[in-house]
Formats: sequence, C-alpha cells, structure tokens
Amino acid sequence: MGDTMAKGLADTTATEEAAIKTYEGLMAAKTKEVAALTSTVEAKTAQIGEVGIEIVQKKEDLSDTQASLAADKEFLGDLETSCKTKTAEWEERSKTRAEELVALADTIKVLNDDDALDLFKKTLPSASASLVQVSVSASAVRSRALAAVRGARQAALRQDKAGLELLTLALAGKKALSKGGFDEVIKMIDEMVEVLKKEQLDDDHKKEYCLSQFDLADDKKKALKREVSQEENAIATAKDAIATLAEEIAALEAGIKELDKSVAEATEQRKEENAEYKELMASDTAAKEVLGFAKNRLNKFYNPKMYKAPPKQELSAEERIFVNNGGTPPPTAPPGGIAGTGITALVQVSAKTLRKDAPAPPPETWDAYAKKSEESNGVIAMIDLLIKDLEKELTEAETEEKEAQADYEVMMRESADKRTVDTAALTEKSATKADVGAELEGHKEHLASAGKELMATMKYISSLHAECDWLLQYFDTRKEARAGEVDSLQKAKAILSGADYSLLQTVDAKPRGATGGFLQQRSQ
Repeated sequence: MGDTMAKGLADTTATEEAAIKTYEGLMAAKTKEVAALTSTVEAKTAQIGEVGIEIVQKKEDLSDTQASLAADKEFLGDLETSCKTKTAEWEERSKTRAEELVALADTIKVLNDDDALDLFKKTLPSASASLVQVSVSASAVRSRALAAVRGARQAALRQDKAGLELLTLALAGKKALSKGGFDEVIKMIDEMVEVLKKEQLDDDHKKEYCLSQFDLADDKKKALKREVSQEENAIATAKDAIATLAEEIAALEAGIKELDKSVAEATEQRKEENAEYKELMASDTAAKEVLGFAKNRLNKFYNPKMYKAPPKQELSAEERIFVNNGGTPPPTAPPGGIAGTGITALVQVSAKTLRKDAPAPPPETWDAYAKKSEESNGVIAMIDLLIKDLEKELTEAETEEKEAQADYEVMMRESADKRTVDTAALTEKSATKADVGAELEGHKEHLASAGKELMATMKYISSLHAECDWLLQYFDTRKEARAGEVDSLQKAKAILSGADYSLLQTVDAKPRGATGGFLQQRSQ
C-alpha cells in the first residue's frame, strides 16, 4: 500500500512538474508577445500623436492659404475692374487726342493755304499782321509766369511752398525785367524741378521699402504664430504624457508594494504551515513510537517470540577499559520521556492534566490470573491500525508539505520575475518622464523665445505702420500734387523761355510795314 501511494505521489509530482514547465514556457512566450505588442502600441500611439500634430499644422496652413487666396482673388477682381476702366479711359483719351490732332492738322492746312494767305493780306488791317498776331512784352511774360508759379504754389506740398514763395519774389522783383533777369528764375525753376523729382524718387523708394518690409514682417509674424501654436501643442502633449507616466509610475509603485506585501504574507503563512507540519510530524512520530513501544511490551508478555529487546547500552572507550580491568559497568540511566519509554514529544500539558485526584480504594482481589491471549491479539491489531493511520497521516502531511513548498517556491520565483519586470518598467518610465520633462522645459523656452520674437515683430510692424501708413495713404495724392507742381513750373519756364501753348503769333519788333511769319515771337 505504501509503495502504491509512493508511486502515485511520484506520478502526480512528475505530472505537476511537467505542467509547471509547460506553464512557465507559455508564460515566457506570452510575456514576450505582450512586450512586443506593447512596443507596437506605443509606437502607433506616438505616430498617431505626430500625425495629429501634422494635421493641425496642415489645417492652419490651409486656412492661411485660403485666406491669402481669397485676398488675391479680391485683388485680382479689383485689378481687372481697374484695368478695364483704365483701358476704356485710355482708348477714349487716345481717340480724343487723335481727333484733336486731325482737327489741328486740318486747321493748319487751311490757314497755311495760299488762297487763305492772300485773303488774309487783303482783309487784315495791316499788311504786317498775320492771323491772331500778338505782341508780347516782358512784363506780360512775367505776369503769365507769375500766374503759373502761383498756380503751382497752390497745388504744391507744404514743404515745397517755401521754394515757390522765393520764386514768386524773384519774378515779382524789378531785376527780373532787366536783360537776362529771367535766367536766374529759370535756373531756380530747374533746381526746384530736380528737387521735386528727387523727392518723388525718394517716396517711390520708401513705398517699395514699406511694402517689402510689410510683406516680410507679415510672413515672419505668421511663421512665429505657427511656431507658437506648435510649441503650445507640444507643451500640452508633453504635460499629458507626464500625467500619464505619473499615473503609470504610481500604479507600478503600488503594484510593487502590493507584491512585496503578498510575498511577505505568503512567507509568513509558509513559516506557520511549516511549523505546524514539523509539530505534526514530531507528534505523530512520537505517537507512533509510543504505540510501537506499547505493542512491543504486550508482545513481551503475550508473544515473547515477537518481542524486540532494546539495544544494549554502548560504552565509551574509557568505560570499556574500566570494565575490562574488572570494574563494574556504570548503571543504566532510567529512561525518561513519556511514561519512562524514552520517547519525547512537543506536547503542551496543562497544569490541570498533571493534577491527580486521590486514589480510589483498591478493588477486591480475584482468583489466580490467567493470560488472555485472544484479547491481547485484538489490542495489538488495534495498535497496528492506529500505527497505520499515523503513517498515513504522516505521508499525507509530507506530501502536502512538499506541494505547499513547491507552490511557494513557484510563487516566489514568479513574484521575483514580476518584481524585476515591474522595477525595470518603473525605471524606464521614470527615465522617460525625466526626458519628457526636459523636452517640456525646452518647449517652454522655445515658446518664450518665440513669444518674445513675435512681440518684437508686432512692435516692428507697429513702427512700420507709424512710419509708412501716412506715406502709403497719401502717396498718390502727393505724386499727383508733385506732378501738377512740376507741370506748372515747366509751363512757367516755357513762358519765361518764350514758348506759347496757344495758337498765338508773336513777332519781334521790326520797322512798321514789315511782315512776319506765322506764330512768330517778338520781344520788347
């Protein structure tokens, strides 16, 4: 029966060990699979975050591009409308000029015809006069030039009026009527025209500069706003990542503490179970030995052949020498333990158990005693049954102890592996959190730098507005005013130089009766 139980225990142990190995292999494979899938999930999550950021950036670029496209379309519409209007105006103006040139050509052709000249000689009061002949004096030229200069002064810009005032004073003086007096005035007009052209050229350059700076500053502002938005998104992402890592780290730390607590509790429980097992083994072994001693004692009386004598006392080397020399062997020490059997057990005995009551009165005596062999055989069989029960209990306790110890060792090994994995994950996540924290600080610094640069750009744009808005607003007006002023000055110069813008004939002073050509000039 014991062999059968031992064989069954060995088979069960082998099966359990095979199952444990299979489980450990399966757990190792699943752990690797979980690690690979976790790495894939983390990579996909990071990729999703990057794609999300890229989508936001693309949307911002799309909105900026759409706004720019709308502005360009609006500008194109306005430009097409303006071009159509200017084209129509230019066609009308070209048509009018062509008609005017045709009319002038026809008029000149008619007036220069020989028949017309003969008719004019017969009908005009003086033979020396031609068509609309006018005699222009120096004072008249000065008056006309003053009128042109004053007209230019009215249309001139504020900073140009001082020069025109000086020109008016020069024309109004007596020196201008002297011979060659207009030369200084003409020189002043040329200088003023050059100044006006230079001012207009400076305004053109300033306008070009303002427009280019506005474009550059606006592009820089958009880029900085986009950078600020990206840094803000990166900061938000980093904060979320830090919060997630903090939660995961807290969960890992709590799991490690709980695992350590479970290991401590399991260790304490295993110690208690082992102590109970040792106590049970000692008690059952002692009980088995007591029962064996009792059985041997009964066999000594009832079955002497089955009696097993106790082993002889072993003498030490000194005692053997003493006995060999004729000495008396040392007395055998009385056996101690339970009932003088020499068997001890860790049994707690209360004081109540040790207390003995007063002995009962002795029973009445009987006849001569006779051995009861049959009853003794039943008692011995009962002792054997008790011994078998104890052996069975010892075997079961030993098996349970081995299984409990094996389970405890597996649990400790798995706990150690889990703690190693969790500790490595905790270290990795702590390092990742530190890296993300460093990246967060870097994004904050970049955000602050971009914010400062954006503020400086906005200030620069504000200074550009303060510097350029007035010029851009009144550029066309100033240009038209300068063009009118230059035109008036050039007309005044032409008047002073002897030109005439009407179909008027002026002749030089000649003897009475002399004839002059058409549109001739005369000075007095």
